[in-house]
Amino acid sequence: MKIVNITFLILFIVAFQSKACTVIVAGKKATVDGSVLNSHTDAGADCRIRVVAGQKYPAGSMAPVYYGIQRVDLPLEENGEILGYIPQMEQTYTYFQSAYSHINEYQLCIGESTLSQRPELQVDKGEGKQIMTVEQAMIFALQRCKTADEALELITSLMEKYGFLPSCGPESECLTLADPEKIWVLELFSVGKNWTPESGKPGVIWAAQRVPDDHIAIIPNWSIIKEIDLSRPEQFKASANYQQIAIENGWYSPESGKPFVWQEIYAPIPREWATNRFWLFATTFAPSSAPITDRKTENPFDNLNQYIQYVEPLNLYPFSFKPEHLVSVQDFMNFQRSTFTGTIYDKENDAAWYYSGKNGEWVKSKLATPFPSSETQKLLKTTRRRAVARADGEYGMVAQLRSNMPREIGGIYWVFQDNAYTSPYLPLFTGVSRIPEVYSIYDPQQYSDNSARWAIDFVDNLLYLNWQDGKKDLEAARKPLEDDFFKQNTEIEKQYLELQKKNPKKARELLNTYAQECADRIMHTYTQLRNTLITKYTNNKMR
Repeated sequence: MKIVNITFLILFIVAFQSKACTVIVAGKKATVDGSVLNSHTDAGADCRIRVVAGQKYPAGSMAPVYYGIQRVDLPLEENGEILGYIPQMEQTYTYFQSAYSHINEYQLCIGESTLSQRPELQVDKGEGKQIMTVEQAMIFALQRCKTADEALELITSLMEKYGFLPSCGPESECLTLADPEKIWVLELFSVGKNWTPESGKPGVIWAAQRVPDDHIAIIPNWSIIKEIDLSRPEQFKASANYQQIAIENGWYSPESGKPFVWQEIYAPIPREWATNRFWLFATTFAPSSAPITDRKTENPFDNLNQYIQYVEPLNLYPFSFKPEHLVSVQDFMNFQRSTFTGTIYDKENDAAWYYSGKNGEWVKSKLATPFPSSETQKLLKTTRRRAVARADGEYGMVAQLRSNMPREIGGIYWVFQDNAYTSPYLPLFTGVSRIPEVYSIYDPQQYSDNSARWAIDFVDNLLYLNWQDGKKDLEAARKPLEDDFFKQNTEIEKQYLELQKKNPKKARELLNTYAQECADRIMHTYTQLRNTLITKYTNNKMR
C-alpha cells in the first residue's frame, strides 16, 4: 500500500507541476551576445540530471517508448513502463536526461510548457492507443537530431504515427525547439479518446510557428499561435488535420468568413494564472508598448481591488515581440525568479502580512513571503497567486546557444533546482561527459547531505523563519557566486580552445572538472548559508 500511495503522490505532483511551467525564448538578434536563448521552469518531479552517451545499435534494432520518465521514485537509470517500440537509429547523440530532457551535444535545446485544451480533445492513458508522451518525444529528438528543423520534423511525425499521449493530466503541450540559429514554437493538441493507428488519421493536431530572430516570446501554460499562413513554410507549419478537427466539431466554419485563429479555437477561455504572466513579460521587456500598465502598485490592499484586475483577451498579446533592449542570460534568470514584486499580484506585499505598530503605523511582518503555504493562506485568509518562481518548482534551466564557438562550449545549460527564487544556476557546457553527482542525487522521501536539491531546499525552508531579512542573506551569498561563474566561463572557454587543438580528451576533461568545481562551490555556499540562517533566525531569538 505504501508503494502505491507514493507512486500516486508522484504522479499527482507531476500533473500539478506541469501546469506551472513558464517558458521564455529569445532569437539571436534579440540578445546581447548573439546567442539564442531557451528556457523552462518547473520542469517536473525528477530533477536528477545525467548524461546519456550516444550509442551505436545494430541495424533493425527497436527503441522502447516509455511512460513514466518524469517519475522521481524510480532508480536513475529506469524510465517506467514500456508502451511500445519504434525503429532505433544506428547512431544516437549524447544528451542530458531529466524529467524533461532539454539539451544535447549539438546544442539542440527543447523547452516544455503544458497548455490547456478543449475537454473534447482530452485523453488519459488507456483511453486510446496513443503511446507518445512529449518527454519521450523530446528524448528521441535529442538522440536523433542536430537542429530545430530536424526536431520539428521528427517529433511531429512520431506524434502523428504513434499518437500524442498527454502525461500531465489530459492537457495539451507546447515545445520550444531551439538551436544556435532559430526557434520553433510547436503546439500539440490531442485528438481525444479511442484513437488507433489503424484509423489512418493523425494521432495529434499540431501547429508550429518560428520566432523571428529579433523577437522574444513567452509560453505561460497557454497557446500563443494565432493565424497560420501555410503559404510561408519558413514561418508556419501544421498537421493536415489542423482545421478539419475544428470543422468536424463545429468549432469553426469556413463559410463564416472569419479567420481561423488557432489559439481561440483549440484553447479554452484564458485564466488569470496565464494572463498575468503574459502581462508581466510584456511590461518587463517592452513596457512602453504593454497593453495594460496599471497593475503596478505598492499598496498592499490593491490585490483586493477588483476594479483594476482585468481579465483581458489573449489577442492583446502578440505571438512574439521585439524587446526594447537586447536581453541577456541574466535577464532570463531574473524573470524566472520573478514573484510579481510591486504589482497587484505581489503575495509578499499582501495586506494580510501587515499589523499595527506601536505608533499606529502599518508594519510589515518579517514573515512576509511571496510563497505562502496552503495552510498559511487559510490562516491569513488570503488568495493564491501564480508567480513565475515557485517554492515547489522542482528544477529548471536557461540554455545559451551560440553558433560562433565549437559546439562543446557553444552551449551552456544553466540549471537550477528546487525554487528559482532561492537556487543558484549551475553552468554546464554541452561538451561535458558527466554531471556532478550532487545534481544526480535526489530522493523526496529521504534527506541527503550529498544532494544539491536538498541543500537548496534546506535554505528555502529556513528563509520562512524571517523571509524579509533572510532574502538579503541569500542574495549576499548567491550573487558573487553566480558573478564568478559568468567570469570563469569566459576563461574556461579560452582554455578549452587552446587545449582542444592539442589534446581533445583533456579539453573535455577540463569541462567536467569545471562543472564539478562549480557544483562544489554551490554546495559549500549553501551549507554556509544554511548555517547563517539558522544561527541568525533561530526561533529561540524570535520569542
